[in-house]
Amino acid sequence: MAIRIAWMKGDGIGPEISEAALSVLDELSRMYSITYEVKFYDLGDESLLKRGTALPQDTIDGISSSDVAVKGPVGESALESIVALRQRFDLFANIRPVRSYKGVPHLKEIDVVIVRENTEDLYKGIEFTAGKAAFALKVITEEGTRRIARVAAQYAYNRRKLVTVVHKANVLRASDGLFRRVSMEELKGLGLQVNERYVDAMAMALIRDPENYDVLLTPNMYGDILSDEAAQIAGGLGFAPSANIGEKHSLFEPVHGSAPDIAGKGIANPYSMILVVGMMLNHIGVRQNDKRLAEASLRLERAVENAISNGSLTPDVGGKKKTLDVAKDIISALRSS
Repeated sequence: MAIRIAWMKGDGIGPEISEAALSVLDELSRMYSITYEVKFYDLGDESLLKRGTALPQDTIDGISSSDVAVKGPVGESALESIVALRQRFDLFANIRPVRSYKGVPHLKEIDVVIVRENTEDLYKGIEFTAGKAAFALKVITEEGTRRIARVAAQYAYNRRKLVTVVHKANVLRASDGLFRRVSMEELKGLGLQVNERYVDAMAMALIRDPENYDVLLTPNMYGDILSDEAAQIAGGLGFAPSANIGEKHSLFEPVHGSAPDIAGKGIANPYSMILVVGMMLNHIGVRQNDKRLAEASLRLERAVENAISNGSLTPDVGGKKKTLDVAKDIISALRSS
């Protein structure tokens, strides 16, 4: 049965890096006899300009009827598009792996996974004004915390069995206090090493000694900020994929923005979008118990490492390659591996 993929190219460099990623997916499909069907949908600033909405109903319907969704970066309409999709489809787990690659200039060696609660916190978007003051409600629930803690445990089991709970419970005693308490309860007795850090100390520690951390469990906003910091330590957002996972639906996307200043020039870094393909295949493979997809994902990771080590880099990280040249180099690496 074909994998049904709802694909939203997004804004700015989105169409270019989507083309690169789709060419790699096509090669993997031939190598592993993976049958898939892609349907394209509108999302983001261009959709808002063209159709009057950043998230059209046919996009929502398309995601609903697909096995998985992929989106490129969007611009100023992120709240009305991707944040809205996370809420609508209850994509409660945001998974952001960050690792440094040999050949990419980076601050320090880093290999962490940030497991971020994706539907609560200040990103609920509950804001209002009263007189000359503005207010935002921070929502943390017990059930939301328990289910994201369970996801963090699953990732930790397959890595170093180390989880760091990130919070600011010394100041936000009710909201972050709940997140801390419930996370610790959920992770207790699972055979994992569990520690905790205040978010400000965690930001410092990622720069000082990132090798001491593996899986970071965070509320929504802290995870958003820390994942960008971690990506910069690794060499930039151009190598940072992410997943939004729910009970029924999942959506995969690069962490970075739409970079309108270089759109159309053919020099955008496609690695994050190509790595998104690997995350997607591995996720589907686990859910469908299809070892071919997991093997394809691992092979892609090795091909990415090979391409990077051979200097296949775009100008943002000191290289001279074009977007589609990188995709071709990865395809060559796949064929020779």
